[in-house]
Amino acid sequence: MKRVAQVLGFIGIVIFILFLSAPLLFMVLFAGGQAWFPVTVAGVLAVIFWFGFMVFGVRWKKVVLGIPLALLGIGLLIASPSLYKLTKPVVHADGVDLYEYAPFVEGTKAVSLDAPASFKMEGDLPVIDGATALYPLYASFTQAVYPEKDYEPYMSEVMSNRTGQAYESLINGEVDLIFVAGPSDAQLERARQAGKELELTPIGREAFVFFVNEDNPVESLTQEEIRDIYSGKVTNWKEVGGRSTEIRAYQRPPDSGSQTALEAFMGDTPIMAAPTEQTADLMSGIIEDVADYRNYGGAIGYTFRFYSQSMLGNDKVRLLAVDGVEPTADNIRSGDYPIVNELYVVTAGTDNPNVGPFIDWILSEEGQKIVERTGYVGNGK
Repeated sequence: MKRVAQVLGFIGIVIFILFLSAPLLFMVLFAGGQAWFPVTVAGVLAVIFWFGFMVFGVRWKKVVLGIPLALLGIGLLIASPSLYKLTKPVVHADGVDLYEYAPFVEGTKAVSLDAPASFKMEGDLPVIDGATALYPLYASFTQAVYPEKDYEPYMSEVMSNRTGQAYESLINGEVDLIFVAGPSDAQLERARQAGKELELTPIGREAFVFFVNEDNPVESLTQEEIRDIYSGKVTNWKEVGGRSTEIRAYQRPPDSGSQTALEAFMGDTPIMAAPTEQTADLMSGIIEDVADYRNYGGAIGYTFRFYSQSMLGNDKVRLLAVDGVEPTADNIRSGDYPIVNELYVVTAGTDNPNVGPFIDWILSEEGQKIVERTGYVGNGK
């Protein structure tokens, strides 16, 4: 009878511990703490074993202490690769505070003209969306010609929901114009299916750049070497003049401006599968996403020059020269830097009467001066 009572008591304790720990396990798994999940599970099992020893009268210290500690050690061992990964800084768009560039805000980083603009927006204000990297530019346009008021960066007439969402909003008729890099083939196809024709007006130019960890000794790659890396042909930095370190070639999600730029750069060269990681979503459970860039010693990523240097300002990464040419504004103007992308204002048949005059003004000397002062390279410069 004593043994039955012990077993029933132990079962009750297990159920109680699982009941108490379920919210913790759920929170770790679905609130961004997946790396700690093996340790958490090991901790719960260690507690269960410890109570089991108490219930069944086990007094041998090596067992009572050793097994729970061994479980925790196994949990840490399983989790160690993921925990090590968390020590590597992430470079992604969430690190940018767009409120710093919001128009008409005291201390804004949005640039201004020396005198009032010759064009002023009146009446029906065009609704704008666009890429994160271009928000400082069109926020400055807004500050020059729109009526002064509060333009919330994520929900107003002038907002930034990133390139992919901006194209979707334009195609769906939710915005009048967007400021982005060129569309992907998939975005062009979605526009065609929706019966919309995307009209792209170039307003400036920007360098598409590749970056590595600051300690990586490689300072320049040829275009061919970059294509070999992103096709999977070259997998170790020693093959391009660096240390014997595995190359971690990160990519961006499909339809993002920088991923579309990579696809254009690669041309007919197939791009290898993007590195992915498991992420959690409360609605869909564990899903696979394109992995964010983590600044390992062997990592390489890509973005646009202004975004990297001026918006992120991350001094732990270094921009690579391409074909021996640094990605500077002067080298973009001269055409020496070999990977340059057009920046566009894109429309899809809006009937807002202010859109045409607004675009004309952007292409004028005043508008192009704002392009240059923001940090991009204007047309014809």
